[in-house]
Amino acid sequence: MGRVIWILTAGYGDGHNTAARSVAEALTRLCPGEVIEMTDLLDEAMPRTAAVTKALYQQAITHFPAAWRVTYELMGKRSVTGPDSVWQAGLLNHLKKRLNEKQPRLIVSTYPLYSVLLESLARKQAVPPLCTVITDSISVNRIWVMSGSDLFCVADDETRKVVVDFGVPESKIRVTGFPVSLAFTEPLPEQPPQKAARILYLPSTTGRHVRATLEALKPQLLVGTKLTLPVGKHASRLHHILRRFTDSLPPEAVEIIGWTKRIPEFLRTHDVVICKAGGAILHEVLAAKIPAVIDYVVPGQEEGNAELLTKIDGGVVTRTPQETAAAVESILINNATVGRRMRASMAKLSVPDAALRTARAALAVAKS
Repeated sequence: MGRVIWILTAGYGDGHNTAARSVAEALTRLCPGEVIEMTDLLDEAMPRTAAVTKALYQQAITHFPAAWRVTYELMGKRSVTGPDSVWQAGLLNHLKKRLNEKQPRLIVSTYPLYSVLLESLARKQAVPPLCTVITDSISVNRIWVMSGSDLFCVADDETRKVVVDFGVPESKIRVTGFPVSLAFTEPLPEQPPQKAARILYLPSTTGRHVRATLEALKPQLLVGTKLTLPVGKHASRLHHILRRFTDSLPPEAVEIIGWTKRIPEFLRTHDVVICKAGGAILHEVLAAKIPAVIDYVVPGQEEGNAELLTKIDGGVVTRTPQETAAAVESILINNATVGRRMRASMAKLSVPDAALRTARAALAVAKS
């Protein structure tokens, strides 16, 4: 095998790519001179199909959560997604070709499908050691462990217990934390003094829900609280909503930001964040130790992530915009007494260097 470490991911949600990028960042630091390559094999092998299925996934989790729950449960059945499933043929051939080209000494996967494909391929040829990084907490789909892996890296001890219950030997599991950007381990840039409380809102739901949430937050903004809104890929669909909203407030009350790499900085410099229960963002929340108001949970897939944070008093799940605004206010009032308590509770599970821990665990598998 060569001096290549191959990281496999897929862009269904942000968690898989966040984990993959963070592990790549850590491996680059730990293995100077080696080639660290990250690939979305689904995009590469069948770009049109991947684009359609990713769009359908986004539509399902946003507008048809009940239908997504059924689909998510089906994915855990070996008859549907196990080795030798009919739909695998094209992907398997592409994987074989790329594997023979790259000759990696180690594969790190942050998406569950790849271990299934590698199990099929291993019947015909030698494959490199595989480290699977499970990007969900507690509510883990069986597809993650349906096929063998030399090592499974999980975010926390609760998830380790779930994976053991699936039949995976404890010797093949490492609790490393969820791999977040190494920016969480670095000193913050110098900050100007802040007197006002600061809310970070990461909108990911429907425009109607975002509009209602902003309106519910307005009373707090009118008395001096500041709101930061990184909208990223949602900028165009939310443009008119945000314009009407900001027109009704003092200009200094809201800061709207497009694409940005400053999310780790924002999470560490604000007083509370409103976000969905994605695996990546909730573990970034933990790394930053910022109280979270979770305003949307994808059924099945994200329920465990929300449970992890709420069990340690690091977050609150809300079901309406009015509940969201009330939860934010409860965290900020009385000089953020509740917020400080939540930060202290989160310290026990905060693992800002999880990417380095995961990278070291994966490298140990390659050596062994």
